[in-house]
Amino acid sequence: MTGMRKRVTVGFLSIVCLLFFSGMVSFIELSRLSRDTGEILGANQRNIELAREMLDAVHAQNVAMVRRSVFGDRSYDSLCRAGIDRLERALLTAQEEAYDKSFLDSLAFATTELRVLTDNFLAYGIGVPAADSLSGARADSMRTAAADSLGSRWYNEVYEVQYDKLISAINNYMTSTQSSLAPRAERMKTNAYRAVTPVLISLVVMIAIVLMFCYFILVYCVSPVERMNKSLENYLAFRVPFVVKGELKDEMLALKEKIESLINLIKQSK
Repeated sequence: MTGMRKRVTVGFLSIVCLLFFSGMVSFIELSRLSRDTGEILGANQRNIELAREMLDAVHAQNVAMVRRSVFGDRSYDSLCRAGIDRLERALLTAQEEAYDKSFLDSLAFATTELRVLTDNFLAYGIGVPAADSLSGARADSMRTAAADSLGSRWYNEVYEVQYDKLISAINNYMTSTQSSLAPRAERMKTNAYRAVTPVLISLVVMIAIVLMFCYFILVYCVSPVERMNKSLENYLAFRVPFVVKGELKDEMLALKEKIESLINLIKQSK
């Protein structure tokens, strides 16, 4: 490969390689940025779904507990346990999938307390004052009234406090994704800079290469051709000796020597 062709080929290959390298780096970084964005959005959506599942479970359990404690309907015992089981399953799933498990500590503690409270109530109930001195429907009525009164007081003073605490913990968990967005957003910002930086560097380097390549073409190709063309034109028009000023290299030098040989051949033929 001759000198000029080699320089031209190397110049174009350098530009192509630089474009390919910067494009691949940007593609990798943009893919990583897209993946992080998808993970954040997916985690946020999953967080909301699990929080909604917990709230539904706690609400169902609360309704069943109202019927059991306030109205004394024992048919709701299974629903009370089912609500707690459903809540614990959702909590276990959240613990397995959570990006930051620190937000689940208070929720797990509140769930355990509600489980213990519910199990103790269903196992032992609430004591009712004896009414042995009375008999018949009046005694049954007094027992029912006493149980309803104690159940309502237990629900309002004990269970409802723990229920509100658990609801607050679930709401904190629901908003925990927003709290963890800050470090992830900072990482995404860094990845965005990483995706753009190779393009900017490649752009600067490419501009420098193109300017150097343009200078090379002008100095070693365009300018010699213009000088030879001008000198040849003067020779043909005015028989001015063919002289090309400046240093020529490679193909331009070979072209000049061939033109001189041709002119000498024409002179000899005459």
